[in-house]
Amino acid sequence: MWTIPNTLTLFRILLIPVFLIIFYLPYSWAHFGAAFVFWLAAITDALDGYLARKLEQSTPFGAFLDPVADKVMVVAACFIIAEDFQSAWITIPVLTMVAREVVISALREWMAELGKRASVAVSEMGKYKTAAQMLALIGLIWQPNDLVIWGIELGWLTDLAFLMLYIAFVLTLWSMVIYIKAAWSDLTYTKQEG
Repeated sequence: MWTIPNTLTLFRILLIPVFLIIFYLPYSWAHFGAAFVFWLAAITDALDGYLARKLEQSTPFGAFLDPVADKVMVVAACFIIAEDFQSAWITIPVLTMVAREVVISALREWMAELGKRASVAVSEMGKYKTAAQMLALIGLIWQPNDLVIWGIELGWLTDLAFLMLYIAFVLTLWSMVIYIKAAWSDLTYTKQEG
């Protein structure tokens, strides 16, 4: 059970309270620190899946825990960003992302009960959505608006994060449509009276 990938997944879960505590610290570096912890969690997410396949250490426990860790971390980030920015331009896309995660998780669970989990497995579109989402969340957590390093202003990174948020928003909706379309015949099936 305690394989390297599972340990990384558990580490990611333990990073969630660390991420939240650092974000709310009353220090100038708090947002950067929280963004770094979130980045570290995103790296462990990519790494644990890769190692599970490479080392042939996939386990039922890991298959259960990995998506839980991902969803909780992303939802926590979405809520603190919505609270921090207090703007409909941020709140609408991030809450749509949260809603999509709930809908797709429920859809996958329901399809698994039908024995058709593979028809709503993670797609390439879902992977692109996740990459854009992670980059957007890291940038929006950090908010390097007033940061200057070696004479270079880094406020443009927040603009890039905002752009990535909207790319992730579009991919969120698109991937949700793909998953629902894949399950549509099962969702709309009505049993005929015999």
